[in-house]
Amino acid sequence: MIQVRYSTAPSSVETASAADLRDNFLLADLFVAGEVQGVYTHDDRMVVGGAVPGTGQLDLPAWTEVLGAEKHLERRELGVINVGGSGHVLVDGEKFELDHLDGLYVGRGSDVTFAGADAAFYFVSANAHATHPAVLLNHQEVEPVALGTPACANERSLYRYAWGQELQTSVLQFGVTVISDGSVWNTFPPHLHDRRTEVYMYVDLPEDDRVFHFMGEPGATRHLVLRNRQGVISPPWSIHSGAGTGSYAFIWAMAGENNAYTDLTPVSLEDL
Repeated sequence: MIQVRYSTAPSSVETASAADLRDNFLLADLFVAGEVQGVYTHDDRMVVGGAVPGTGQLDLPAWTEVLGAEKHLERRELGVINVGGSGHVLVDGEKFELDHLDGLYVGRGSDVTFAGADAAFYFVSANAHATHPAVLLNHQEVEPVALGTPACANERSLYRYAWGQELQTSVLQFGVTVISDGSVWNTFPPHLHDRRTEVYMYVDLPEDDRVFHFMGEPGATRHLVLRNRQGVISPPWSIHSGAGTGSYAFIWAMAGENNAYTDLTPVSLEDL
């Protein structure tokens, strides 16, 4: 199953109800046992989804009625991160083993199958103008970038899987940020990506914990309350920042006009 989300104007967020915000931007219920669920957003034509194979195998759906192609990656590239237990992904028959938070980049034109009784795969696809080879991205082998400080409650480790350097992609960027114990804030101070859409997926939250995710234009922000394995679509005009009630991680993925990781606009706290 795939849902379709249309683009929204910045002004609509300032006066939207909580239900409106959730209908337009919240990514919920993507991880259903034995199924592949997806959301297509008109913001930079990204597809966000979850695949939970269980004891069988699940193919990446074509969703032809939405994507207008015979297979999903006919004109797209894909990023995958395993948010569950160990599993594997078949790319044109080649097997890639993924443990928890391991990633995989898949280039345009490939066929993809998910497998693993305990695995839960999160994936993002974006339009691609070139074809690049599949690459396994082992979480333990990616050197994290240390950000923030304990004093500001925003200490975190940034794992860049695909970020416009080292690994070749067309437009897709993705990775994982892990919040340190005792810290709560992510992406703080916040920023904007005027030329790209970003999607957050919050993972590894205990059942009773939540993340308060802030979005909207600077000076007119709103928030959504998210539980484990829920995400948010962040259009180019929206800030993205959040604070949790306990430890957590989040997967970030971007697509748009370019794949330069540093293409962002800082937002000062005075502007909020």
